[in-house]
Amino acid sequence: MSRTAYLNGQFLPLDEARVPVMDRGFLFADGIYEVAAVLHGRLVDNAGHLARLDRSLSEIGIRNPHSAEAWERLETQLVERNGVREGLVYIQVTRGVAERDFSYPKGDVAPTVVMFTQEKSIVNNPMAETGAKAITVPDLRWKRRDIKSVALLAQVLAKQQAAEAGVAEAFMVEDGVVTEGSSSTVFIVTKGGALVTRPLSHAVLPGITRKAVLALAEETGLAFEERLINARELPEAAEAFYTSASAFVMPVVEIDGKTLGDGRPGPVARRLRELYFAFAEGAKA
Repeated sequence: MSRTAYLNGQFLPLDEARVPVMDRGFLFADGIYEVAAVLHGRLVDNAGHLARLDRSLSEIGIRNPHSAEAWERLETQLVERNGVREGLVYIQVTRGVAERDFSYPKGDVAPTVVMFTQEKSIVNNPMAETGAKAITVPDLRWKRRDIKSVALLAQVLAKQQAAEAGVAEAFMVEDGVVTEGSSSTVFIVTKGGALVTRPLSHAVLPGITRKAVLALAEETGLAFEERLINARELPEAAEAFYTSASAFVMPVVEIDGKTLGDGRPGPVARRLRELYFAFAEGAKA
C-alpha cells in the first residue's frame, strides 16, 4: 500500500506532497514538531503530545492551526489511511512561506502543516531484551531545549557519533552534567536503589513518556528523585534506561564501554517497561 501524507488540509500520496522552497521551516528551521506512538492502531498518550505541541508553538509565536480535537481527528485518519498498527505519527508546523528574511513575515501568513506515519516495531524491539548501549557526547544545542524545535543538527551529529560507535544512543553532557539523550530522556538507578532523572527546565525537553513513567513509578510506590546527574555517575549506576515515544522504556547495559550491573537489562527498567506497555495498551486514542 502506498503511503499517505497530510499537507495543508489535504491527504496526498507521500511522493506528491511538496513544500515550497521559501518555507521558513526549510530556510531557517523555523518550526515545531511532535511525534506520537501508535499501538494496535491507536495513538498512545496523545493528549500530552498535543499539549506540548501547543506550548512549543506558543513559545515561538506560531499560531496553532488546529484544536486538540481537530489534530486528533487528522492523526487518526492518517493512521487509518496508512493501515499503521504499530509505529509513529509525525507532525510538523512551520511559520509558513514568505520571502527570506530573518524577522517574522508581516501579515497573516498561514503555518505549514505536514504529517506522516512510520511503521516501527516497538513492542518486540529485540534491543529491549539484550539492552542498549550508549556513549556520552558534548551537548552542543541551543539554550531553549524545552521547545521541540525542528532545528536538530546537534542531535543529528550526536546520533551519528552513536551510530559510528555501534551503539543505540548518545547521552549529552554539559558542564559535567547529563542533559538528555539525543532523542530521549535519561534515567539511572543508583546502587542504593534510587531512580533518578533530571528535573525539567529550559535545559531539557519535557518528555511525555518521561512524565508517564514517573507517574507509574509513583503509583507503584517506586521512589524517585529529580536532580542533576553527574556524568561520572553513569558508569557507576546499577541501571540506566532512556524513554521516548518511539522506544517507550529502553534498558541500557553499557555506557562508554563500561558494563552496567551484570550486563543485562535491570529489574527496575524491565518493570517500568512492562508497566508502560500496560498503560499504552489501555490508552485511548
